[in-house]
Amino acid sequence: MYPRIIINQKKLVENANTILDMARNNNIPYVTTVVKAFAGDVTILSTLKEAGIKCIGDSRLQNLKLFKHLDFRHKMLLRIPMISEVDDVIRYSDISLNSELSVIKALNKAAKEQNKKHDILIMFDLGDLREGIYYKSDYISIINEILKLDNILIRGIGTNLTCYGGLVPSKEIFERLITIKLNIENSCGIKLEIISGGNSSSVTLFDKNIIPKEINHLRLGESILFGKETSYSTLIEGLHHDVFSFEAEIIELKDKPSYPDGEISINSFGLKPDIEDKGNMKRAILAIGKQDTILSNLKPLDESISIIGGSSDHLILDVTKGNYKIGDVIAFKINYPALVHLMNSNYIAKLYK
Repeated sequence: MYPRIIINQKKLVENANTILDMARNNNIPYVTTVVKAFAGDVTILSTLKEAGIKCIGDSRLQNLKLFKHLDFRHKMLLRIPMISEVDDVIRYSDISLNSELSVIKALNKAAKEQNKKHDILIMFDLGDLREGIYYKSDYISIINEILKLDNILIRGIGTNLTCYGGLVPSKEIFERLITIKLNIENSCGIKLEIISGGNSSSVTLFDKNIIPKEINHLRLGESILFGKETSYSTLIEGLHHDVFSFEAEIIELKDKPSYPDGEISINSFGLKPDIEDKGNMKRAILAIGKQDTILSNLKPLDESISIIGGSSDHLILDVTKGNYKIGDVIAFKINYPALVHLMNSNYIAKLYK
């Protein structure tokens, strides 16, 4: 049963419903719940479905395939597709985010072969410099080419913020997207139904009368999972911040020096360790390592414990101030990156509450 991640599904559902209410109160009627951190966990997705969550998004087609039997209103592919996977994009997603005309044409061909219509959001890069057509470029000609495709429907446009360049959502940044919307509608004679204003970083603007009325959709993950917005990593009042926790077992407990005895070279990850000499200490080794997660993303609930370091399979703690024994379990808070890694590890058990 150890190491294990503990998932409080009741708190997760409550967070999701609260965020949906907050979005509606800020004139954002459409929210896609981002579930990519769950690594295709059908148990959690089934719980969200039963709780009334209608729209989900994942960056991996392999996960959407696992959810095929779950009847959500839509399943969104969040990562722009590889041209080599267009058949499965049509097969397992209802709507996808796109920025490359050649890929969209390939999607159209695949949709025609499967006798389907496929919805897309055209992604625009507003300055964060991840995916999307750069907002200062000529995009009208691309839109006109897409409109010629019989099996592709442009549902709207979207953007991504903060994930790569750390670009913070603001009225000025959103106005760039609104300008694109108006230019497309006026130049191409179409109506864009969805204007997707990014992710959990946009939640920081709730209740500030900053988000333009045209923004009607968000793709929200971390704000639901951890109850925090991601522009400044602040906790959102009224949400649960402890949906997930992690536990690992002590497999060795010994008094040892804190500094290696002899010449120091590189460790198993090719780095020269930076180790502080703190004298003798009680050192606990846990059955978890860098193969499973980035160890610095774990925070012991017992504040007397400090993380010293680790290797691929071992986490080393200073437990000098504690009263622990072999077989005891150490509990940790985790952050979003830790959740992503732990859920993707085949060596981590899951406990659903």
